[in-house]
Amino acid sequence: MDSPMTSDAPLATKNVAIKVGARALVSNMTVNFAAGEFVAVLGRNGCGKTLTLHTLAGLREPAVGTVLVDGLPLNQHNRRTVARRLGLLAQDLEDGFVTTSMETVLVGRHPHLAFWQWETAEDARLARDALAAVDLGDFSARRTDTMSGGEQRRVAIAALLAQAPSVYLLDEPTNHLDPHHQLAVLDLFRELARTGCTVIATLHDPTLAARFADRALLLFGDGKWATGPASDTIGAENLSALYLTPMMEVRQDDRRIFVPR
Repeated sequence: MDSPMTSDAPLATKNVAIKVGARALVSNMTVNFAAGEFVAVLGRNGCGKTLTLHTLAGLREPAVGTVLVDGLPLNQHNRRTVARRLGLLAQDLEDGFVTTSMETVLVGRHPHLAFWQWETAEDARLARDALAAVDLGDFSARRTDTMSGGEQRRVAIAALLAQAPSVYLLDEPTNHLDPHHQLAVLDLFRELARTGCTVIATLHDPTLAARFADRALLLFGDGKWATGPASDTIGAENLSALYLTPMMEVRQDDRRIFVPR
């Protein structure tokens, strides 16, 4: 389902194709990602969710088509501008250096610093606020190698919050998190969307997607894709086709819960 292009969308794709070798994962994708919306990206393993986020972030070129930031092709922006506009939370941690939580989170402030500029007291305040937002306010001095996987994940989210982009690209943000922190983190990004940010998150759990997202982007892995309001697009029929297994919808306390049959 194509959507008409608008020049004021913070992020958009125009006729984008994403391929691995000869295999087309996404074909002819034209989508606007609006300010103030939370978009959940759903699909099977290997369908191209991560590659789609990396393409939106400018880490890889689309096989065909254009990614636009504020109406201009992404490659026409310098990297500092891109880093201030787009923030990516990677699916897994790849940090080979042991640092403190504060040092890790302060890395998120680097796009806002001049060349060779040290972090300021304001940067440190923003970093502390970001740690507090993910329930790690007392962890500033903790070494990352002493933390659990979930705590490290929340530090990575705090670094992204400190970066303060207008578009958040989240690859499985609930990875390694317990149920309490899964809901807390998604609530946090839901609130950022309400303040006008754009949030695009790959998720494995359609129940969480239906709960938090305004819109869904379904990737079928064979080039086909679909997008629409989460209330319409996330349903048993679409999910059964998406995951190649029968799915059913259960309603409980005004919540929609999706489980395999």
